[in-house]
Amino acid sequence: MVTAVTALGLAVVTLVVFTVVGIRLSRGRVRSVEDLIAARDSAGSGRTAATLVASVMGVWILLSAPEAGALFGIAAVAGYAVGESLPMLVYSRIGPRIREVIPEGHALTEYVLVRYGRGMYALVLAVSVLYMFVFLAAELTGIAQAFHHVAAVPRWQTATLVGGFVLLYTGYGGLRASIATDTIQTLIVLPLLAAAALAVVLASGGTAAVHRGVVAANPTLLDPTYVPGIRFGIALVFAVLGAELVNQTWWQRIYAADGSRTVERGFRAATVVNGLVMVVATLLGVVAVGAAAVETSGSGYNAGIAFFVLLEGAAGEAVVLGVLLLALALVMSTADSLFSGLASLVTADLPRLLADPDDRTLRLGARALTAVVAIAAILVSLRARSVLRLFFLADLLGAAVAAPIVYGLFSRRLSGGGALASALGGLLVGAATFPFPFGLHRTLDAALGGALPAPDATYLLPFAGAFLVSSGLTLLFARLGDDEFDFDRLSREIRRLDDPARPDDPTPAADGGLPSPDREDGGGEPDGGTDRE
Repeated sequence: MVTAVTALGLAVVTLVVFTVVGIRLSRGRVRSVEDLIAARDSAGSGRTAATLVASVMGVWILLSAPEAGALFGIAAVAGYAVGESLPMLVYSRIGPRIREVIPEGHALTEYVLVRYGRGMYALVLAVSVLYMFVFLAAELTGIAQAFHHVAAVPRWQTATLVGGFVLLYTGYGGLRASIATDTIQTLIVLPLLAAAALAVVLASGGTAAVHRGVVAANPTLLDPTYVPGIRFGIALVFAVLGAELVNQTWWQRIYAADGSRTVERGFRAATVVNGLVMVVATLLGVVAVGAAAVETSGSGYNAGIAFFVLLEGAAGEAVVLGVLLLALALVMSTADSLFSGLASLVTADLPRLLADPDDRTLRLGARALTAVVAIAAILVSLRARSVLRLFFLADLLGAAVAAPIVYGLFSRRLSGGGALASALGGLLVGAATFPFPFGLHRTLDAALGGALPAPDATYLLPFAGAFLVSSGLTLLFARLGDDEFDFDRLSREIRRLDDPARPDDPTPAADGGLPSPDREDGGGEPDGGTDRE
């Protein structure tokens, strides 16, 4: 039995070590707000791949991935593996394109504002901030649950310690500190995850014993034709793909890489590694059903901590401590990326809101925002209980807005109005069958006179509906539209934050500034001008 004192001691030592490493490796290298939020051209192929892997692998892979495996079996294993691999593969294609058309960019929202105008910008800003904030809160929720379950550590202590220490080195070193610690965390996490999985399988009697246990407990988990599992697996692909395409942490790393070839190689390496990690993590939930007292329904539901339930009966104290160290490394590797991503998302737009801010003001703004986000995420984590539900709520929004964002990088034809209508259409379709918690679906259905269809417990209809309807509308509006967006505007209007020529004035400029208030579509040049090929 691991005591609270032992668990907290391990946590403090681990957190202090990574905080010192993050501060030391970024000392003297953050001379401007550009260094803090962009770390432009600073990471080679190895560090780029490592930070992409570490930023995905949060503590959620020990909680929501095994939970999905315990509920839906091998179909969830395949769904999570494809779902986490596919976004990295997509970014290996669009990452070089982003660097090409927006060479001095920082954030997703900068691109959306210039490309589509203020309406779509407001929606994407809200979705991206909400997704990353929910992701961060879910990470703190997960690590607090893990320490509470294993060692009875009060949730507030774990969440405050983790959030506070990560805030220290991220607030100081920004993206450079995040990438530096990510590299080390990847080297720790991958072997620890493999060792933990092997240890629990051996302690459970080996693969044959585990197989017999799963067959006895719930044979449908091993059935590749199990329809609810297949539906859930496909839903995961749509959910994760959509959400990751609005995740600012990937846009940051596209610019932090030292070239387009590095971006391509880094994301391709992450495609393979992330897929393999998800196979292992999700299979742990299937193993837990066959080897531990995992309840997947009723008042005793504990599938959300299936892996830790498995640890109780199958592993000694040394393995449990190793898993807690793994969980800490996982949550830090993701939390620092999310802190940095949220700060950069807003800091990139501060020059439009403040009157000619200097570099010091922008850096203080970024660090202050990081602190506010950290405190808010800690508070939310103390109230939340289900990591998987937190993710799914944010995933729905991402699935609805992803298609027009990506399409606009390659096509001139889609207008801002068309992009906004596509996203909202997808969101409405997805929300109609989404199983909202707290009885919200029933409340909405009653308010609409029973017009809503029944919620889909496998999440396929809401996620596939949001993504496919948004994609279909995107193609339709682009085909029907007559706009010809000038891609050169992206490089003219999106500039480095320390560039004196940066167009900070939100009013239209004679050379094609930001869209005017009466032009929401973001297509073509202001005042009616276009640059047609």
